[in-house]
Amino acid sequence: MPSCTRTIFPTTTLSPECDGPGSEAGERLPEVGVIFGGPSPEHDVSVLTGLQAARELSQMSGYSPRGLFWSKSGDWFEVDPLSEARDYLEGKPRSASPVQLILGSEGGFFTADRRKAKRLAIDVALVCCHGGPGEDGSLQAGLELAHVRHAGPSVAGAALGMDKYAFGCVVKEAGLPALPRRLLGESSGSIDFAGPYIVKPRFGGSSIGIEVVPDLETARALGSRSVHLTAGAVIEPYKPELFDLQVGIRSWPQLEVSAVERPLRSKSASERSSEILGYRDKYVGGEGMVSAPREVPAAIPDRLRERIVDCARTVAELQGLRGLSRLDFLSDGESVWVNEINTIPGSLARYLWIEPAVPFRQLLSELLDEAMSRPRRTFETAGADGSVLQGASSIAAKLA
Repeated sequence: MPSCTRTIFPTTTLSPECDGPGSEAGERLPEVGVIFGGPSPEHDVSVLTGLQAARELSQMSGYSPRGLFWSKSGDWFEVDPLSEARDYLEGKPRSASPVQLILGSEGGFFTADRRKAKRLAIDVALVCCHGGPGEDGSLQAGLELAHVRHAGPSVAGAALGMDKYAFGCVVKEAGLPALPRRLLGESSGSIDFAGPYIVKPRFGGSSIGIEVVPDLETARALGSRSVHLTAGAVIEPYKPELFDLQVGIRSWPQLEVSAVERPLRSKSASERSSEILGYRDKYVGGEGMVSAPREVPAAIPDRLRERIVDCARTVAELQGLRGLSRLDFLSDGESVWVNEINTIPGSLARYLWIEPAVPFRQLLSELLDEAMSRPRRTFETAGADGSVLQGASSIAAKLA
């Protein structure tokens, strides 16, 4: 397979074997594989985020976006980066071409022709998948094993962000303010706070599967029957007086925290009685998180804003922030509690960057610049020199 030599954006120089359409003298625009969709309850929102990013990249000088659609069944397709949301109503668009992700030192994305598979000349991947294996470190690990550079969280950072229990433990251990959070099991004997409760999927993004329940008996019953809680659930005290506050955090070119947002709940008649900020409040507005109702910057005291920024900077260090995340808090207007982190937020949290003002194009450009500038992850084999194998007796004898 051909090997490609790459330099940092905005100019990418490749060997002739890797030239893309329209290249001259071995040079072409850096190709960005925009990955979206995925086998996740947040599949539809991921499609919106990916299409928004691909459309913006197509209008920027110096980039050539390629759409990489990850279907609900886990299959891969190359799609038109300028396709529309309606093209995905029944799954993949009609013009989609099957591709495959192959691991290994010569890996990457390839056409699905088994007789003559051809590598897609992708320089860096922009992951726009929310929830599931696209945000829990699974996809990130696959890309790194395939030697594909990617923007966004690291494997470890994504995994920690998706595990609400582990993230809550890390936050508490660091001394940051957080409400008590326990695992919900059959016994639930370790739950040392009174109801009512919020029950959440342990592994999941957004607000899908979250319910308010009055007592432990109801919580256990919910945990046993909800499809969103089968992989595990956490339980927290429900505090109706608390409201949500959110900030964006990005790691490149330096650590920055966005304006503080107060997301608002739906004002439709059917949603006025909603007890928590739900999935419909966040996403069902036509453009994902961009069109959700919000107050930004939030009308909160300066000292509360400063506390949120301090907590965000600490969480960024704890989580090993890479890329752009959204950190969610709960507040009563006086105090604040760290809630959870979204390592690939809806619409890439572009609507939060008004203080300081950062245009969407700049966010995307610097996300990609970070992915290309940071050292590629390598896997260490020092110590595996064969001495253990030489000294080992017969495996057959050991099994006898």
